[in-house]
Amino acid sequence: MAVISSAFYFIVALAILITVHEFGHFWVARKLGVKVLRFSIGFGKSLYSWQRGGVEYVIAAIPLGGYVKMLDEREGEVAQGEQHMAFNRQPLGSRFAIVFAGPLFNFIFAILLYWLIFIIGIPGIKPVVGEVEAASSAQLAGFQSGDEIVAVDAEQTTTWEAVMMALLEHSMDAETIKVRVSDADQRSIERLLDMKAVSIDELSKDNILSQLGLIPYRPKIPAILGELESGGAAEMAGFLSGDKIITANGKPVDDWSAWVTLVQTHPEKNIIVEFERNGALLIKTIRPKTVDGGIGRIGAGVQVPEGLLSEMERVVSYNPLEALWKATIKTWDMTALTFQMLGKMVVGEVSLDNISGPISIAQYAGYSANVGLISFLKFLALISISLAVLNLLPIPILDGGHLFFYIIEFFKGAPLSDEAQLLGQKLGIVLLISLMFLAFYNDIDRLLG
Repeated sequence: MAVISSAFYFIVALAILITVHEFGHFWVARKLGVKVLRFSIGFGKSLYSWQRGGVEYVIAAIPLGGYVKMLDEREGEVAQGEQHMAFNRQPLGSRFAIVFAGPLFNFIFAILLYWLIFIIGIPGIKPVVGEVEAASSAQLAGFQSGDEIVAVDAEQTTTWEAVMMALLEHSMDAETIKVRVSDADQRSIERLLDMKAVSIDELSKDNILSQLGLIPYRPKIPAILGELESGGAAEMAGFLSGDKIITANGKPVDDWSAWVTLVQTHPEKNIIVEFERNGALLIKTIRPKTVDGGIGRIGAGVQVPEGLLSEMERVVSYNPLEALWKATIKTWDMTALTFQMLGKMVVGEVSLDNISGPISIAQYAGYSANVGLISFLKFLALISISLAVLNLLPIPILDGGHLFFYIIEFFKGAPLSDEAQLLGQKLGIVLLISLMFLAFYNDIDRLLG
């Protein structure tokens, strides 16, 4: 079921982003007087097509791209009365604008998505430090349990998500970062965080905190059983939703995390459990079942006391005008970060293992959609930026390759020869196929690893 969900949302995401990209080429071409013959979403065999306004609109079988076919004398004979509408007859500025419009519309789409996200509100967790690992960069900087991170290098951080993104962005070119915190006594303190210990090659939003030695504060959730799985070990042993675990095998159970760890490490082994039910202490024996990976499982969720987590939750939202500015800055920052990562890959400072292919993207598409609307919109915005950046790379056959040829034409005063352009296209195809194989290899390696 998860595979079907991932595939579905992957296709939905691709269809949206490809349509936006190709519509950029289409719209600007029409505005500049170029005749468009076909607007295709996907490659290969046509699954469905229709005609409107002299344009053939196509939905094709392979949903990994799309194209806008324009009238062009290099691709066939053009009637004399339509030559002024041929792409190849347009001035350099018009051709540049038409090609650049695809990536530009992906950037604009990302801004619109972030604008909507910032208006709706981004749910998050207050960036309060729970623990600081010994001998870590965070400990050397003086971080303490109870510190709330309020700014990273003057950039306000209201959630852990904002903190991680700010650290990630600044870690690329900064040896130390100024971090302002409000400590447990509400005093505002500036700490200098040394970033030299951070491995750029292994850097991601999800692991930068652990590399720095910062562990977010998490309220302890009491070990109270929630919904029970039918036929699970907990139900079979006679437990009920609402039972609070007190001890297991004679040892106190401090919280739900400790209970989960105990269950997972005792597959097919009896656990004598003392628990509280309706004010009375009872004792039962439970035997966790073995699941994939050889860990124990009893088929019980957790019952979180009302209000326990709400004090740590925070929703960040802005008015429409402020949201538009924030969205533009966010898109700029994510674009710059993407280019920085690509640059470091080229010089070998970041491993090529970080390149993801369609399998990884599909998995995240399904995951983000299942988490909620905001998560899926953030995924779409990030992939839209990535698509724009990829297309701007100076690789022939990509938009960036054509733009590179146009820049050469501007300084040279004449287009490159057909032979030079053909050679560039052949090299571009080889580079693109190599990149695709690398992305697929990384995906499969992650699945098998």
